[in-house]
Amino acid sequence: MFTVCRTISKTIGRSYLHIRLLATAQMQGYTAVNEPLLSYKPGSQECKDLEAALEKYKNVVTDIPVVVGGEEIYTEDVHYQVAPFDHQKRVAKYHYASQALIEKAIAVSQSVRRQWESKPLEDRAQIFLKAADLMSTKYRMELNAATMLGQGKTIIQAEIDAAAELIDFLRFDVQFAMTNMNYQPISTDITTNSISYRGTEGFWAAISPFNFTAIGGHLTSAIALMGNVVLWKPSDTAILSNYLTYKIFQEAGLPPGVINFIPADGPVFGNTVTSSPDLTGINFTGSVRTFQTLWKLVGQNIGTYKTFPRMIGECGGKNFHLIHPSADVAGVINTSVRAAFEYSGQKCSACSRMYVPKSLWPDIRQGMLETHKQLKVGSPLEKDTFLSAVIDDKAFDRIQGYLEHAKTASNLQVLAGGHCDNSKGYFVEPTIIETSDPQDRIMKEEIFGPVLAVYAYPDDEYSKILDLVSSSTAYGLTGAVFAQDEDAIKTSCDALRFSAGNFYINDKCTGSVVGQQPFGGARLSGTNDKAGGPNYLLRFCSPQAIKRTHVIQTEWRYPSMES
Repeated sequence: MFTVCRTISKTIGRSYLHIRLLATAQMQGYTAVNEPLLSYKPGSQECKDLEAALEKYKNVVTDIPVVVGGEEIYTEDVHYQVAPFDHQKRVAKYHYASQALIEKAIAVSQSVRRQWESKPLEDRAQIFLKAADLMSTKYRMELNAATMLGQGKTIIQAEIDAAAELIDFLRFDVQFAMTNMNYQPISTDITTNSISYRGTEGFWAAISPFNFTAIGGHLTSAIALMGNVVLWKPSDTAILSNYLTYKIFQEAGLPPGVINFIPADGPVFGNTVTSSPDLTGINFTGSVRTFQTLWKLVGQNIGTYKTFPRMIGECGGKNFHLIHPSADVAGVINTSVRAAFEYSGQKCSACSRMYVPKSLWPDIRQGMLETHKQLKVGSPLEKDTFLSAVIDDKAFDRIQGYLEHAKTASNLQVLAGGHCDNSKGYFVEPTIIETSDPQDRIMKEEIFGPVLAVYAYPDDEYSKILDLVSSSTAYGLTGAVFAQDEDAIKTSCDALRFSAGNFYINDKCTGSVVGQQPFGGARLSGTNDKAGGPNYLLRFCSPQAIKRTHVIQTEWRYPSMES
């Protein structure tokens, strides 16, 4: 599919091996296209294929090892992943790596790093493009099934995540890598200048979350594509889908030791990787507290590293929908229900606070309550389910705590939902809460569940609300403004410029698409490196500037020194 310029141009005298990384016109011509979503209409072939994949996985407990350098290791520290909607049902048995095993993985990664980094981009890219093709065809339904069973996603949510987004990440990263390498510095008549886009020295630690199969695959593949080696710690509650992703990388031709699959206790993994002098970076998605802990550990060990570790983090948010009096009511209702309650509010971008003008609140409230009555909470294996259980007992307890606060606080009123039941699965009803205090903790703190808090503001205080939206939380991930008034849209965009890394106008604050809306936020939402865009990949490069002079210097003196 691609060729790489490996020859030496006699006309400009380029004779440096790093010329292999310069893209030819044919490589530059590669353009990724977003993977189409399948509809899963009743009786369709994809429905039949998905049923077969679900049957394959739902009646077995997949045994998942630690994988170091291609060696599968089954330890005695055994744990189980359960279906969140039926917590008595085990879907995977997995083995934790010890500190010694993690250290072995670091050593193995370093033994293969130079060979992997020296491969032309073309060769590395072809592996991940082949993986994308396998995910689009042979393993599409297995990825979806593993995500539905292990992470509680409905059919459409699994299709969006484990199929389309993961495939998009792999293909667009190849395009972006080639585009980035198009830049080369200016040369002159007597010098040839170039940039070699090297990988980094050492190893990367990738720590992935439960809520997106695609994030697990991408945190690791982006690093490896750019010539680096990785230790991948998957989430315990997404380990089935993550392991399948890893096996697909192997089938696509990923050499042993480039990505090592390391299920492990969080503190053991974190302490071990941050203690290694070879740590070159951490690529993380998860909680603020965990990311801050990792950063603190790196700071404490800063004198031991061979290179300054790079920290990349995405940590969630307190995402908003801000409604202007000119907004379309029907659009607000439909997008807000989706943004707040799809995947039980467990998307990093999920809407959990909403500001509505009092003039529109009666109609919006009525519409949302009517829609709420139609939302089915149940097993993701049932096609009419809109949202299923939250991921585990810790999430259930945390969300239940916020709901108890809502039921007892005088300034909060539960309008719909509010009930929890963990007898079979970790089920939390989608909940709509109205508050008279926009500074209540339920409007400020990340809940990460199907809970939407609404504040109705006086119509003539829109400018004050803009300040409130931007300043009342520590996060800055996603947000949306709904308005038909163009002046209001412009004012809102200006006032909320730093309130969200992904900002939407008349659309829900969830659903970023690779290549269309690169994703990430600042403040305590993360380092805003924009996964799904071209700049992200440069975080995994250590560029080398190369100058070759073609005219021999014959004099050490400068003209200004002449008497």
